[in-house]
Amino acid sequence: MSEKGRGRSRGRASSQKPQQPGPSQQLPHAQPSGSHESRRPGQTVAQATSGGRGFQQRVGGKGDSAVAQIGRGIEKMVMPPGAGGDTPAEGTAGPSFLITATGRGASRGKRTISADIFVTKPSHIVNKKGSHGNAITLRSNYFKFINVTDWCVYQYRVDFAPEEDRTVVRKGLVKLHRKSIGAYIFDGTVLYTSNQLPEKMEFLSTRQSDNVHIKIDMRIVGSISQGDPHYLQFFNIIMRKCLDYLDLKLVTRNYFDPVNKICLPEHKLELWPGYITSIRQHERDVLMCAEITTKVMRQETLLDILNDCYRIDRQNFKRNFASTVVGTIVLTDYNNNTYRIEDVDYNANPKSTFPMKDGEMRSYVDYYYKKYGIKITDFNQPMLLTRNKPKDRQADEGNAVYLVPELCRATGLTDAMRDNFQMMRSLTQFTCVNAADRIDRLLSFNKRLHDKLEVQKELNQWNLTLDKNLIEINARVLPPEDLIFGGNVPVRATRGDWGREMQSKRCLIAKELIDWVVIVSERERRTVQNFIDMLLKVSRGISFHVEQPKILTIRDDRPSGYSEFLEEILSKQIPQLIFCIVQNNRIDRYSAIKKKCCVDRPVPSQVYLQKNLIHKNVKSIATKVAIQMNCKLGGAPWRIEVPIEGLMVIGFDVCHDTANPGKDFGAMVASLDKSLTKYYSTTTAHMDGNELSRTFAVNIHKAAVAYRAHNKSLPARILIYRDGVGEGQLTQVMEQEVVDLRKKLNDLYGGEKYRMSFVVVTKRLNTRFFWNNTNPPTGTVVDDVITCPIRYDFFVVSQQVRQGTITPTSYNVIYDNIGLDPDKMQRLTYKLTHMYYNCSNTVRVPAPCHYAHKLAFLVSKFIHQPPNSQLENTLFFL
Repeated sequence: MSEKGRGRSRGRASSQKPQQPGPSQQLPHAQPSGSHESRRPGQTVAQATSGGRGFQQRVGGKGDSAVAQIGRGIEKMVMPPGAGGDTPAEGTAGPSFLITATGRGASRGKRTISADIFVTKPSHIVNKKGSHGNAITLRSNYFKFINVTDWCVYQYRVDFAPEEDRTVVRKGLVKLHRKSIGAYIFDGTVLYTSNQLPEKMEFLSTRQSDNVHIKIDMRIVGSISQGDPHYLQFFNIIMRKCLDYLDLKLVTRNYFDPVNKICLPEHKLELWPGYITSIRQHERDVLMCAEITTKVMRQETLLDILNDCYRIDRQNFKRNFASTVVGTIVLTDYNNNTYRIEDVDYNANPKSTFPMKDGEMRSYVDYYYKKYGIKITDFNQPMLLTRNKPKDRQADEGNAVYLVPELCRATGLTDAMRDNFQMMRSLTQFTCVNAADRIDRLLSFNKRLHDKLEVQKELNQWNLTLDKNLIEINARVLPPEDLIFGGNVPVRATRGDWGREMQSKRCLIAKELIDWVVIVSERERRTVQNFIDMLLKVSRGISFHVEQPKILTIRDDRPSGYSEFLEEILSKQIPQLIFCIVQNNRIDRYSAIKKKCCVDRPVPSQVYLQKNLIHKNVKSIATKVAIQMNCKLGGAPWRIEVPIEGLMVIGFDVCHDTANPGKDFGAMVASLDKSLTKYYSTTTAHMDGNELSRTFAVNIHKAAVAYRAHNKSLPARILIYRDGVGEGQLTQVMEQEVVDLRKKLNDLYGGEKYRMSFVVVTKRLNTRFFWNNTNPPTGTVVDDVITCPIRYDFFVVSQQVRQGTITPTSYNVIYDNIGLDPDKMQRLTYKLTHMYYNCSNTVRVPAPCHYAHKLAFLVSKFIHQPPNSQLENTLFFL
């Protein structure tokens, strides 16, 4: 059972008590009037009367089963290859194209609509490439399409009479007439082909399972041609069909190879290697990004988990089982589908019955035996409730589905598994792939595509030719930065790390810690003094003056005990800092401490593990703790040269509240001085489940006012790094957050008397870079070839990793009039990755953005409410 629970509902079983001992207790059988009888045991129930999977093997084939849903996870802002001319102003509509309304719910008949491309590249950016740094040549995990079809693709709406709901059967019925249609792609509703067929066609097919004659009506609804926004989406559909020819299994959205799975029997896990592909128009060519991935599959079934819950705690096994499985994703091997478990129903079991389409009542036991030849062994296990995805996107929810725990395998890792060091180390051996091995696996995947005759035949039909080599990119490596410590002593951040060089350097801004309290258990009372002596010693070395603390012992280290003990101390007098030494990483205890010190009685706090009191590297740990404590009091260890006057840098990120589904916290951290060492922070909650923040402009207005209070003037330039939004939300960010922000700032400044840049930061990427079969050096910048022609975007590799392949960070400047050319924007972004004070190396994103994430994570996971405003001018969350 997960300790955190991830905010899941506990399910129907949480309020029930066992009727009989054991999870296999005798449960009442369902009657025809039972509430669960209208539910199906999976998507396959609808196939029961007509053969379903067997029909696919005879007629439907496997070629069309990989067709992806149009628009899912695919770029919608596409520039025609070779398009030139003036670039539209930022956030405006680009060139219009004619497309047709298609897909489920599309209007009948041919209807053309205008689709606008949302361009984020500012109008004044003619050349977005920088020039500073040393030139190097990289390879990336992209393959170029040497030949790209420029045919017009025609779209036909396909209807069946009588109506046939099962997509696999619809595909099989259409495939019977492939000779008349020619090469095509069919997603179950819309058929795509390069052959211009008659505007209306009729076919007659016979459903083999029941010999029913079905009429197929096909009529044209439109066409898409080269330059249309959705043209490249069609290429992605073709590629997913090719992946299906490789005998891969589609699990959720990606394809995996269970034949080459890696088994870890000691942990009851399987690792399925897989691939993620995406085809898009990049600067000059159509490229396919290919990334290797791994799916963690658990060998144990949900019935095994139920039996484990019973063995551990017989009294509460129902509640524990529900809290463990509700919200998890399971895989059913018999139909290769995944489902999200919503509830556990102890009033149903495999002997319960449900109605077939012909009205016959059939038990789940009989259904699975006749359908798949599967014999269910435990007749008294409860049933799992999930839902099918609704066919209509406008629908609120899909049909209810019952699943048998014995036939379901959980996917992914629980929190307890992630805390298992041995397990995670075993997984890392296979999932953390270095650059050289990643290159080999990508080239092997490409060769697999080229060697498969069906794949080549499919690509040739659409005049597509995929290059066999990874694409090469011209990149630059920015020079290492100099950090300025106390006494204006510079330290060169070679390879993005300065840990050893800083050990003997003084802090740039050093506070004094006179009145502070250390809380420790009675057992560790003697040990703590040695650590405090070491802390005082290293503090003197960095010019951070620290006096002896007041040491208090706590007898009850439970969360409630800490909360009461802290209240007793802080109600009398608020010290400068609270230092709590705890036995382990219990989340509830940590939450109690942080809630008391961040919300109820605002005071900077530090939580420290007992085992680190006598760590072999205690001096190094004590030095980092001393720097952290100095920062929480308003100090700063170093700065970096930023020769821009009146600049305020802002970071913003969003995290989902783990205790309240649908609630999010947006955190903003803004610099207040030229040296970027003082910060203002604020946090706001929004309940709509949307990562866009309605209070974004209000928070930045507060930051500008705080900047004025510190500098006697408003910032002349505002640079915003916005994290926490997906690629599909760029339009909303521009139209909502940027527009609201400009209005708010115009009111504050009395007009547009400021300059601003708004940069969207993306950390989760499939893009990888390789330099001589290794990771690229720190400071690598890529701003060509794989970037997007309608964006002002670039990639930065700002840190190193000890193992595996480095993931770059993507920056997309969606609004810009700050007056910095692309070269200066890239260099400033890299400089800011040196300013995160919690470590002595560069981080993946600019420091204010990383601070915002740190604050949002603290609030959403531990305290679940905004911190007290008295702490907003310090890095209390560090």
